[in-house]
Amino acid sequence: MNQSTIKTVLILGANSDVAKQCIKQYLAKGFSVIAASRNMTSLEDFIDTSNLDRNRINVLYFDAANFDSHQKFYADLPVKPHIVVYAAGFLVDNQKALTDFKGAMQMMEVNYMGGVSILNHIVMDQNNKNLERIIGLSSLSGVRGRKSNFVYGSTKAAFTQYLAGLRQELSSRKIIVNALVIGYIRTKINEGLELNESLMMEPDYVARYVVNAGNTFTIVPNFKWKIIYHILRLLPEGLVAKLP
Repeated sequence: MNQSTIKTVLILGANSDVAKQCIKQYLAKGFSVIAASRNMTSLEDFIDTSNLDRNRINVLYFDAANFDSHQKFYADLPVKPHIVVYAAGFLVDNQKALTDFKGAMQMMEVNYMGGVSILNHIVMDQNNKNLERIIGLSSLSGVRGRKSNFVYGSTKAAFTQYLAGLRQELSSRKIIVNALVIGYIRTKINEGLELNESLMMEPDYVARYVVNAGNTFTIVPNFKWKIIYHILRLLPEGLVAKLP
């Protein structure tokens, strides 16, 4: 394959379980990948154990919460991306978030503020004629405020609204913006939580929706979660308050 014809995807927060599966699937579709994360060692181990083509992968350091580093990070990229996936995420228990603001603030910084910061740098680069798509990983927790996880949910709600506005902003440049509104995934971020097993999705399953995203803004993987998504949007406030 001619190197000049290979498209590049930048995955931010590439150490997440879903992001790692995205790396595999984008490579299988012929992309080159820039995998960016704070935990470069874990990414390198994943690449080695998965026997992935290192000639088409760059591993870079990226800290979503270090906003001052984002402009330089983008400027120093070896190639400007065609697709950007923001997969960085952080979660603390809601009760902890209510009593320990540092945990709540880290969720805000990683789940929302970091995305706004780096994506603003990326989309404001008018010289990057490659850019064709931005995909943000959000959550059904951001659809309605619920007492079990409303601090985390608020960060995802904010991120979804940012992506919705960004889609409008970039429409004249023919750049597509997608929001993956995701339910329970069997990942390390959810370890130890009591979640409904029948609703659990595997990381590679969710990754397929990322890698094969179309033109629709809101993408909800899995028909069960699509039903839940629409119910959540329509439920009266009084019934939402009774949800576990």
